[in-house]
Amino acid sequence: MPMVGLGVFKVPPRKTKDCVLAALKQGYRLIDTAQTYNNEKEVGEAIRESGIPRKDIFVTTKIFLPDYSYEGAQKATKRSLDALGLNYIDLMLLHQPMADYMGAWRGLEKMYNEGACKAIGMSNCFPNVVADMCETKSIKIKPMVNQVEMHPFNQQELNLKTMKNYGIVPEAWAPLNEGKRNFFKNAILTEIGKKYGKTAAQVALRWNIQRDVIVIPKSDEEYQLKENINIFDFKLSDDDMKKIATMDIGHSEIVDLLNPEFVKYVHNFKY
Repeated sequence: MPMVGLGVFKVPPRKTKDCVLAALKQGYRLIDTAQTYNNEKEVGEAIRESGIPRKDIFVTTKIFLPDYSYEGAQKATKRSLDALGLNYIDLMLLHQPMADYMGAWRGLEKMYNEGACKAIGMSNCFPNVVADMCETKSIKIKPMVNQVEMHPFNQQELNLKTMKNYGIVPEAWAPLNEGKRNFFKNAILTEIGKKYGKTAAQVALRWNIQRDVIVIPKSDEEYQLKENINIFDFKLSDDDMKKIATMDIGHSEIVDLLNPEFVKYVHNFKY
């Protein structure tokens, strides 16, 4: 699984194919979508049009609450395969750990065993949920990936430690905090970046990479696509990492997953 990928959350279907093609041209080989994004079809079209061998592209998608059951997860996986026009999905995630996610997980286990998914995982799981899934004896396959919000302002150290303990690969959505808190002009990140000729965004992405966290920044601008993947020609020092550690505020300012109103919203979300 590549360490840097393209997330297509909030990329309109009409722009998705061109965005993915541009990313693939820049060297991206991980594309992250979801059924709720309504652009799986366009992602698949871009992959086929690119001419890049299928085996060289890592495709992630996600299923949502209406399909959370043993049978539902299997049907949803097949629906994503049809939408993408692919024979297999590299990584299938459960988008939120709500409703009957345990039943859905068992459905994904079946899809994994049948080869429809090369890997299966979770998204938005706090450490207690990660531990609960991994300690549940009826779960035959532990989540291989946990995709959560992770950036310098929300570092999730306990979650990282918990994932490492269970052998789960961490992946960061919103690794640039969606630009909040004047992210791209942050004093700490920009000062560190000056030493290496890098931007604040590149420093933040590199910071996660050095924590062994996969990143999937979203962009539909070609210059940003180029910038976001150009992070392998420098290494942050221990002192740099310690300075960034001081930025953690310990919670999200994008979405409060623990808010009952958010849970209600997710249960009633239409796509």
